Amino acid sequence: MTATLEHTPTLNGGLTPGQVDRLGAELDAIRQDVLDSRGARDAAYIRRVVRAQRLIELGSRAVLMRSRSKHMWLIGTAGLSLAKILDNMEIGHNVLHGQWDWMRDPKIHSSTWEWDHVTPAAQWQRAHNQTHHTYTNIIGQDNDLGYGIMRVDEDQEWKRRYLVQPAWNFVTACIFEYGIAMFDLDLGDHIRDKRKMSPEKKAEVRLTLAKARRQLGKDFVVYPALSGPAWKSTLAANATANLVRNLWSHSVIMCGHFPEGVSTFEQPELPEKETKGEWYIRQMLGSANISGSRFLHLMTGNLSHQIEHHIYPDLPSNRYFEIAPKVRAVFDKFDLDYNSRPLVKQVASAWHKVVRLSLPNGWLAETNRRNLVPQLRQLVKRPS
Repeated sequence: MTATLEHTPTLNGGLTPGQVDRLGAELDAIRQDVLDSRGARDAAYIRRVVRAQRLIELGSRAVLMRSRSKHMWLIGTAGLSLAKILDNMEIGHNVLHGQWDWMRDPKIHSSTWEWDHVTPAAQWQRAHNQTHHTYTNIIGQDNDLGYGIMRVDEDQEWKRRYLVQPAWNFVTACIFEYGIAMFDLDLGDHIRDKRKMSPEKKAEVRLTLAKARRQLGKDFVVYPALSGPAWKSTLAANATANLVRNLWSHSVIMCGHFPEGVSTFEQPELPEKETKGEWYIRQMLGSANISGSRFLHLMTGNLSHQIEHHIYPDLPSNRYFEIAPKVRAVFDKFDLDYNSRPLVKQVASAWHKVVRLSLPNGWLAETNRRNLVPQLRQLVKRPS
C-alpha cells in the first residue's frame, strides 16, 4: 500500500490471516442471503426504472420538439438530463455488470444491452468489469484511478505537468463519456509509449468511432432536424443534457474512489495470489460511499454505495441500500474505516485531493499568505 499519511498504514488493515478469513466468510454470508432472496421484487424494480426512464426521455424530447418557450425548454432539458443520468447510472452501468442476468430477460441482459454512451457496451465491460474491478485502486493497473492521467498518491514522483491536473480534471468532467472511451481504448498508453496499434486495437477504435458518430448524429442532427423551427433550442438542450450527465457521472465516480482517506495500492506489496478475504479488504479500503436519500442513491446508480458495489459488483443495485448496515457492521467489528460522507463533502474532499497531489508533497501545508509569492517562485523553478 502506498504511504498516504491518513490511509490505513498496513496491508489488510492490520488484520491477521485468521481475521481476514473470518471477515471474508461474513461478507460471503451477506452475499448468499441476497442470492437466496433475489426474485420478483427485484425484477419488478429494474423493469419499473427502465420504463420510467424511457417515458421521461420520450416526454422530454416531445416537449423540446414542440416548443421554443424558455420555460418548456428548461422542463424538457431537465427531463432529458434526468433520463440520460438514469440510462447511464442506475440502468446501463448495472445491467452491463450482469446484475440482472439471472432474470433471463433478453431485453435487460448484459450480453444484449446498449446504452446512451459513446463507448460500445462490450468494450466498456472489458475495461470496467474485467480490469477496474479486478485491479481496484492498484496504481498503474487501474485506469479508473485518476483516469490514467493524474497523480493519485504521494509516492508517485511529482512532475511539473501535474500542476495543470485540476484544470485537466475539470475538462475531463465536461467531456467525461469521451474520456471514458479514450482510456477504455488505452489510447493514452499508446500515445505516451509511442506504440503502434495492433489490428485488434484498430478494430476497437473503428467500433468506438462508429458508436460516437451515431450518438452525435442522434443528439445533434436527427432530433434537432425533427424539431423543425425549434432545432436550435433542441440542439442546445441535447448539449446541455450531455454536459449535465457528464459532470454528474464524473462527480459520482470521483466520490467513489478519490476522496481523502481512500487507500491506493502498489502491485509489489500485494500477495501474489489474493484470498477472497484479502480481495474484499482491498475493495473495502479502496472505495468510499455517499450518504443521502433514496432518490440520491437512484440518481447515482447506487454507486453512492460504492463500497457495497465493489464488494458485490453483480448483486442487484436496489439491494445495496438494504445490505449497507450489515456491511458497515463488518467494518466496525474488524475496526476498519467505513468512508461515508454527504455528497458535497465527498466532492470537496476529492477535489481537495486533486489539487493537493497536483503540488509537491507538503507544499500546501508549508504555504501561507506571508510566504505565498516565494513559494510560487520556488514551485516554478523546482526541477521536474
